[in-house]
Amino acid sequence: MSQFWSPIVQTLTPYVPGEQPKLPGLIKLNTNENPYPPSPAVMSAMHAVTAESLRLYPDPDSSALKQTLADYHQVATNEIFIGNGSDEVLAFVFMALLKHQAPLLFPDITYSFYPVYCKLFGIDYQEIPLDQQMGIRLADYHAQSCGGIIFPNPNAPTGIALPLAAIEELLIKQPNVVIAIDEAYVDFGGETALPLIHKYPNLLVIRTFSKSRSLAGLRVGFAMGHPKLIEALERVKNSFNSYPLDRMALTGAVASYGDEAYFQQTRKAIIDSREHMTQELEKLGFSVLPSTANFIFARHASLPASQLAAGLRERAIIVRHFNHPRINQYLRISIGNPDECKALIQTLRLLTSEH
Repeated sequence: MSQFWSPIVQTLTPYVPGEQPKLPGLIKLNTNENPYPPSPAVMSAMHAVTAESLRLYPDPDSSALKQTLADYHQVATNEIFIGNGSDEVLAFVFMALLKHQAPLLFPDITYSFYPVYCKLFGIDYQEIPLDQQMGIRLADYHAQSCGGIIFPNPNAPTGIALPLAAIEELLIKQPNVVIAIDEAYVDFGGETALPLIHKYPNLLVIRTFSKSRSLAGLRVGFAMGHPKLIEALERVKNSFNSYPLDRMALTGAVASYGDEAYFQQTRKAIIDSREHMTQELEKLGFSVLPSTANFIFARHASLPASQLAAGLRERAIIVRHFNHPRINQYLRISIGNPDECKALIQTLRLLTSEH
């Protein structure tokens, strides 16, 4: 605390990101980064950026990237918003579209930045419990009076996805508030809600380049929806930072969409590794939730998750353990490359055999 802080700072409990330790030989499976590097086309394009161009401000409208995304996703450029990572996009969504008198609704087990944004922006919110199978039960949202609804699909940290039909039913039941679908992990097996944006003007879909495009280090995110929703986001962005993406990020992001074969190759490799790792964990006595993300959420039949996480860490493997009452016996394990997945299973085999 400090006498110089604004009053709101004293009330904040900031989001805690997955740690980024500097340990030799570390196998890092705690932040859902892609285990494969970006497409070679990305690096080639970024190397071609000139010093002369870097003395100039980037395009404030991210026009080239918007056109690339519009062509790929078959939407109009005025249906796309670009931001500095999906976290910044989400912040603008909370500020521009989800702050109303009625409470915002989202699951009790979900991306833990949501309540942080609510407290930062003074948004009243209500957490809707997941069901006993750790799934989002959208029927619980149908009749609720609210100022908006947001959830990831697939959900995080569970990895469980909702079918498109369930999302469309929610849009029909709640036509007067924004429904924001956070699709950070949709490329690993989920069903995107994007085809519905032209049918439902209250639908906003949020995406990131961090996961399936291997560009977590560049910080690029975007949202797609009705032009009026996008206009609200642009108004907030241009009242905050007119140049959220630098020239390197814009160049790399555009190039990543130009190598579809590489995207499909790495995406399939991650899905295959996820399925194999799930089978191996089940052999070791873990129950694993059905994931369509680039991570799995698993609990052991008898060993505490905190003990397993500590044992892994002692052997230079880090995974994510959440100290939340409903999920504190689960480990969230990012899908690594085949060698990393093999090392994880071998270490867990050792830890489980010791007890």
